[in-house]
Amino acid sequence: MTASPAKILTLEEFLKLPNLEDSPAWEYVDGVTMQKPMPKTRHSILQKRLLIEVDSHSDDYTALPELRCTFAGRSVVPDIAVIAWNRIPINDIGEPEDNFTEAPDWTIEILSPDQKVTRVIDNILHCLKHGCQLGWMLDPDDYSVLIFAPGQELEVCRGGCILPLLKDVNLTLTAEQVFAWLQVGKR
Repeated sequence: MTASPAKILTLEEFLKLPNLEDSPAWEYVDGVTMQKPMPKTRHSILQKRLLIEVDSHSDDYTALPELRCTFAGRSVVPDIAVIAWNRIPINDIGEPEDNFTEAPDWTIEILSPDQKVTRVIDNILHCLKHGCQLGWMLDPDDYSVLIFAPGQELEVCRGGCILPLLKDVNLTLTAEQVFAWLQVGKR
C-alpha cells in the first residue's frame, strides 16, 4: 500500500481528488488516503473465481469487484463487495446509481504479500459495525480464511472447514476448495 503525504483531508476533499479512480484503488480512513497494492496473479484468480461462484449461486445478491463503498466517514474498496440487489439504489431510468453509500452485505478481502493486515481487518470491522453481515479475509500464503461476523468470535478456516455464507447464497465451499483454484491446470 502507498500512503499519501501527511496532509489530512476531509472525506469530501478525498472524493474530489483527480486521481481517485486510478488503479489500484485509493481508500480513505480517518483523514488519510491509502492506495491498495496492485493485485497479483493469485489474488486475481481467487477474486475472479469467488465472483463467479457467488453470482452463479444467488439470485438475491450480486458480487462486485473493487466497488467503492463510502459510508460512516470512510471510503473503502473491498476486493469483492457482495450486495443484495434490493439494496442497490436505482436511478430514474432503472440503472444502478454510480455511488454506493452503504456497507456491503458481505465484504471479501484477499491479502496481498505487501498489504498491511491491520488495515484490512480495520476495514472489515468498520463494515461490520455499519451493517455488513459477513466478512472474509483470505490469506493465500497460509491457505486460510479469517471469518468475521457481527457478535461472533473470529474464526479461522483451513482445509475442509466449511465457510459461512449469506443465507441466500446457495453454495457450499471449504477453504480447501477455494485455495485449490490456485492449482493451475486442475479444476
